[in-house]
Amino acid sequence: MSGIKKLAGQTIWYGMSSIFGRFLNYLLTPLLVTIFVAGEYGKISTLFTIAAFLNIVFTYGLETSYFRFASIEPEQKVYNTCSSSLLITTILFSGILLLFTKDIAGFLEMPAHPEYIIWVILIVALDTLVVMPFAKLRFEGRPRKFAAIKILNILINVGLVVFFLVVCKKADEKNADNIFADLYDPKIGLGYVIISNLIASGFTLLLLSKEFLQFRFRLNPIFWKQLMKYSWPLVIVGFGGMINETIDRIMLLKLYPGTTEEAFSQSGIYSANYKLAVIIVLFIQAFRMGAEPFFFKQSTSENAQRTYARVMKFFVIACCFCFLGVTLFLDIWKYFMGTAHPEYYTGLKVVPLLMTAKIFLGIYYNLSIWYKIKEKNLTGAWITIGGAVITIVFNWIFIPVWGYMACAIATVLCYGFMMVISYTLGQRHYPVPYAWKKILAYIFICLMLFGLHQAFLLLEMNRWINRGVAVAFVGLFTLLVISVERKEFARLPLIGRFLRPRST
Repeated sequence: MSGIKKLAGQTIWYGMSSIFGRFLNYLLTPLLVTIFVAGEYGKISTLFTIAAFLNIVFTYGLETSYFRFASIEPEQKVYNTCSSSLLITTILFSGILLLFTKDIAGFLEMPAHPEYIIWVILIVALDTLVVMPFAKLRFEGRPRKFAAIKILNILINVGLVVFFLVVCKKADEKNADNIFADLYDPKIGLGYVIISNLIASGFTLLLLSKEFLQFRFRLNPIFWKQLMKYSWPLVIVGFGGMINETIDRIMLLKLYPGTTEEAFSQSGIYSANYKLAVIIVLFIQAFRMGAEPFFFKQSTSENAQRTYARVMKFFVIACCFCFLGVTLFLDIWKYFMGTAHPEYYTGLKVVPLLMTAKIFLGIYYNLSIWYKIKEKNLTGAWITIGGAVITIVFNWIFIPVWGYMACAIATVLCYGFMMVISYTLGQRHYPVPYAWKKILAYIFICLMLFGLHQAFLLLEMNRWINRGVAVAFVGLFTLLVISVERKEFARLPLIGRFLRPRST
């Protein structure tokens, strides 16, 4: 249990930075959807979708390779090789892409703004250069510095967006004769969102300069080949995962049977509602930050499999609470999309589907440790490719019929497939005694409670009664979990002391 306590402690720190930072970023949603109509917001979403794809290509799995090899080789040797490799390829990839900015802008239906593409490429380049310094902090168990820099990055980003799009924009609209009005150019428009991100990425590299400069340019060809043999399948895993996460936005743009502006509007509505799944996404991200180095370090211990099984159970329980906390209170959460453009609310129906998909994805991340430990990353790549095929084919067929609803259904099918296949193969190569009956029961009960709440809403009662029922359902699930897992929770710090039997 001490290992789980350590993982929980690190996850809290990573989670604090991720949840606080991403929540601040999430609070930009009502601002952006108030300033921009769905079509413009769809363009922002498309640009950052491209950035997500490029991040996978630029980093090509070296972060995970660093965790793996730093556990069996001298850490500085691994750090030097990974950092040197990323530095060379970042310069190379960035240079090639900058030659084709006009073509990329045309493909994305934004031919008038090739500068947006240049700024996105620079963001990806800067973010790539800080991958290894951040990985070093995680490997050395320094989550506090990691958290502080991540939070500061978001604060700068959010602060600049507000500065440009509120302070400077208002000054310009009032024709004020001051520096704020001079800093705003209406022609840039949504580009200020990208510029803010670019400046924040630059500050992040500056704050990590100590870790960045600790590397020495070393590129041992033999060892580099070892790293690449391990990491190249992870590129496919990452690229396939990004296809599953974001390709639907691009496919909406190309396949929706309407005008380009209508397609951007569909993408904007879907992207805004996608953010309502943010709680599970943030928890999964925080968990992964602590879990990846933790799992590798635990892999040599005698009770590794039992630890992984216990971690999985706690993870699913936490995800279930996240699911209920959002889906039962959608009438409240929707206001985070603002009130200026009610058309965003039409997409609320995708939120339960997306949150279910995210639970499947989180389970898959837990399961995927088997092929990383057994160095069967190519198998993981094939699993991800299978999910990507489902995503692409389903969206290709049904986007012209169902629009963004097809994207949500495809996400559930994709991650459900990956979860099942990874479990089946994992139990053959690296059996872990997961408590699947309990895990499936918790998920089923959550879905059932959501269904009952939806049925209750058909009675059209007072909204406070509806919310009271939602609170009651969360309470029932809490009592159920405590009843079933009482012995497990009694062993945990803080909450455990309330569940242990009192001595007489």
